[in-house]
Amino acid sequence: MPRTALTRDEVLEAAAALVKQHGPAALTMRGLAAELGTAVTSIYWHVGNRESLLDALVERTVQEMGAIRPTGRTPARRVVSVAVRLRRELRERPHLIAMVHERGLTERMFLPAQRALVHEVHAAGLRGARAADAVRAVQFQVVGFVLVERNRERSPVQSPGERDLWDAGTAEHDPALARALARPANPEKLFASSVRALVRALLETPATDVG
Repeated sequence: MPRTALTRDEVLEAAAALVKQHGPAALTMRGLAAELGTAVTSIYWHVGNRESLLDALVERTVQEMGAIRPTGRTPARRVVSVAVRLRRELRERPHLIAMVHERGLTERMFLPAQRALVHEVHAAGLRGARAADAVRAVQFQVVGFVLVERNRERSPVQSPGERDLWDAGTAEHDPALARALARPANPEKLFASSVRALVRALLETPATDVG
């Protein structure tokens, strides 16, 4: 029996879940109606046609990405917290982020996180071009890291793999290094350490420019 009570938010939530799991191509009005236990006409009533639904999902994604808030007791820790959260959000919704990008809204989507970063680099004493470079460096670090992660996840099985390629010789007679590089990378740990190092360097008291 068709469901009688349904809200627009419930429709968008179910549609977003389908896109997250299977991609936008799998999102059909009939399939969404079946997922919600309602009639197709009810879906149209709440969100319009499929293109309107996709537009609404894009807008919803942009708004959700804008909810990133810094945490921590120092500007450096708060910048790192924004980077960590931004990476997590990008990782959790690749199909929705791709839809945002296809509609030319990527810059708008990143603006709230950038503004949060601006506030923190200002609090750390940076201004002008140096502050802008710090904000962009953090953003590029996050996006670049996510792209590398996705590329590694989608790549075919490597033969030879890292465990086969690294030994004392290739590691310049550093056995501990060879063993570490032969093990699978820990993306969470690697991202946290790299972004902390980047932020420390960016927020150092700037030297007087020469020339």
